Amino acid sequence: MKTINHSVLTTFVLSALSLILFSCTNLEPNDADSIFQQQAEDGTVIPDNASELVDASYNNLAVFAEQNNVYSLYQHTSDEMIPPTRGTDWGDNGVWRTLHAHTWDPTHEYVLSAWNDMNRRLFLTQEILAAQPLSDEQRAQAVFLQGFYTWHVLDLFGQVPFRDFNQGVDELPRVISRSEAIDQAIQNVEDAVSALPSGGPGENIRGTKAAAYAILTRMYLNRAVYSASDPAGPYTFADSDLQKVIENADLVTAEGYTIDPNYFEIFETNSTNEPILVSNNGSPENRWFMTLHYDQNPSGWNGFTTISELYDSFDDDDPRLGMAATPDGTPSSSIGTGFLVGQQFDDNGDLIVEQRGQTPLVFTEDVPLAGANVKQGIRVIKYHPARSKDAKYIILRYGEVLMNKAEAQFRLGDVDGALNTINEIRSIRGGSPLATLDEAELLQERSRELYWEGTRRSDQVRFGTFTGSWSEKEDSDPTRVLFPIPQQAIDSNPNLEQNPGY
Repeated sequence: MKTINHSVLTTFVLSALSLILFSCTNLEPNDADSIFQQQAEDGTVIPDNASELVDASYNNLAVFAEQNNVYSLYQHTSDEMIPPTRGTDWGDNGVWRTLHAHTWDPTHEYVLSAWNDMNRRLFLTQEILAAQPLSDEQRAQAVFLQGFYTWHVLDLFGQVPFRDFNQGVDELPRVISRSEAIDQAIQNVEDAVSALPSGGPGENIRGTKAAAYAILTRMYLNRAVYSASDPAGPYTFADSDLQKVIENADLVTAEGYTIDPNYFEIFETNSTNEPILVSNNGSPENRWFMTLHYDQNPSGWNGFTTISELYDSFDDDDPRLGMAATPDGTPSSSIGTGFLVGQQFDDNGDLIVEQRGQTPLVFTEDVPLAGANVKQGIRVIKYHPARSKDAKYIILRYGEVLMNKAEAQFRLGDVDGALNTINEIRSIRGGSPLATLDEAELLQERSRELYWEGTRRSDQVRFGTFTGSWSEKEDSDPTRVLFPIPQQAIDSNPNLEQNPGY
């Protein structure tokens, strides 16, 4: 279907990663490759434009705003999203259905794209670190991003190929194991903290101390997953790691971040109290295009919907469930927030008649993976088409940080503390408190707070539910907790070994 791709990569990074992943041989810069302006006597290339390279690296966060590739691996494989095929719409040779059903293989288009996207960006951090002159903050930004991308490659694929910037073209990238990679990612981010700027709410288009602390809560919370002998578990959560989650969450709070009382305002502006790291170059607009029906305003791609179990898990008074639209004649005033279900109306308040079938446009809870009609499935709107046009796509936010803290408290046996942390969030949002908390409710509450934000697959793996069944996903193969290494990558680097089960 449609793709909005705002990624910016330098000419050299594209060619260099082609070498790493596809065994291309032309690595020599030409006159168009303006990033190389120094060369040592031994032939070592020394970039001298660290500022531009850092800019490019942060522009490249736009990849997370796409609806396919990395995002699809985290969301379409989870119990939060279903990509129904409607006639021939969204068939795409089964690329979406196989993600939902957990039947992908090493040739899957988005598995390959996600591998390439994350590894390209990881390599670009090496280019920054090779630059001269390099300020302390520029180095810190590169090291922070190195840890950030190392974590993503590790989390999705379980092993990380790593090439030094000036490593010989005949040398194969070394491969870092799961346990080594998480240690390296954590070390990267912790090394960067001291030279990163302090930045409270609104200072979020670059790495800050708060961004480092936030990603560390995610890394330490998942460390048990990567340290386990079996990627599918069981997992043993070290108290020291869980304490680190809490400590880093408290450090984010100390940087001035707070829970926003209006949940959906978080996704409408860059300067509310919650966004910690955003994609300055990536628009969130495909988050509404990918779900809205083509007879709505704006006309969407009539694609992805949620699974009814998520919708049904909300209390009726939970503000995160969303608000109905109030059509007043202005563009997109007919679009509500949260979950769109039932009869849909136009901007003047008149009911929409679906043009293909000439029947009222009524979104239903039931939706099959294949053979769906154009009206089935509850649509999800977090970024609103009228109010989020100038917003940035959120990579890290404070709500996740506190949910990570609550989970760490729970796993340490402090159930009352975890319940208090969760109920603080719910109370500030205007919802009713939870009376009790167990592991299943904790996982469900994470979904109610973070739905469709690209974290669900990791959560389900950590809680041991990724091998369960939902909707039309029945595959319980535990090897699916990792994606396969793309065959092209294995062909070009024998140091890589295919993950079990593929």
